[in-house]
Amino acid sequence: MAVRNAFYAQSGGVTAVINASACGLLQTARQHRAKIGKVYAGRNGIIGALTEDLIDTSVESEASIAALTHTPGAAFGSCRYKLGSIHEHRAQYERLIEVFDAHDIGFFFYNGGGDSQDTAYKVSQMGAGLGYPIVCVGVPKTVDNDLPITDCSPGFGSLAKYIATSLREAAFDLAAMSRTSTQVFVLEVMGRHAGWATAASGLAAEHEGDAPSSRQSRKPGKLSCSGRVATSSRASTRAVTATCSALTPRGSSVS
Repeated sequence: MAVRNAFYAQSGGVTAVINASACGLLQTARQHRAKIGKVYAGRNGIIGALTEDLIDTSVESEASIAALTHTPGAAFGSCRYKLGSIHEHRAQYERLIEVFDAHDIGFFFYNGGGDSQDTAYKVSQMGAGLGYPIVCVGVPKTVDNDLPITDCSPGFGSLAKYIATSLREAAFDLAAMSRTSTQVFVLEVMGRHAGWATAASGLAAEHEGDAPSSRQSRKPGKLSCSGRVATSSRASTRAVTATCSALTPRGSSVS
C-alpha cells in the first residue's frame, strides 16, 4: 500500500477535549509512517478543505503536538457549515475530492457530532462514485452524548462535571440566601434530542436531600422536578425520563 497523506478537521461547537482528540490522532498517524505521510489540518473545519487552506502539521514538533492535550478551544479552528445533499450540492463534494487529489490525501478524519459524521459518510460516497479511493473516519465529539453506537462521546464527561459543579455551587448559594431571597432555581442545560446532560446534574447530589431535588411521580413517562433546585432540558421529556430511569438503581425513582 502506497503512503498517502491525511486530512483532519474540527467541526461544530468546541469541547474541552477536542484538541486532545486531535493530539491522539496526530501522534498515532506519526507512528504509522509506512501508511500515512503528512497530516493536513483544515483551517476552520471543512471550509479549510473547500478553500484549500491547509495546515501542514508535520512541521510541528512532538512537544507542540503533545501540548494540544491541554490547549483550550479548537487549535485549528472550527465551523458550523453543513454540506447539503450530494445531489443538490454535488459541486462542493467534487471540490473536496479535487483538493484531496491535489495533495494526495487518502484519509479523511472529521472530528465532530452527528452532522460531521454524516459529512464523512457523504464524502466516502462521493469518493466511491468518482473512483477516488479515500478512507473516511468520523471522530466523535459532542457534549450531548447522542451519537449512535458511541457509549461515551469525548466532550460529554467534561460537560457532566461542569453541570454538576455549577448546580452544586448554585445550591450552596441558594441555601445561604433562601430565607430572605431566591427560593427556587431552575437550570436549563443543552442536550439536543437526548437527556444525558440533564441526568448528569444528578452527580451534584452526594446525600439525601442534596440538589437537584426530585419527588416521586405518580405519572409514569413524565419528568417533574420539584424542590429548591431543579434542572430542565430542551430535550424531549420522554428522552430525559428514559435516561434518568437508566441511571436510577432498581427500586428507586427519578422524576
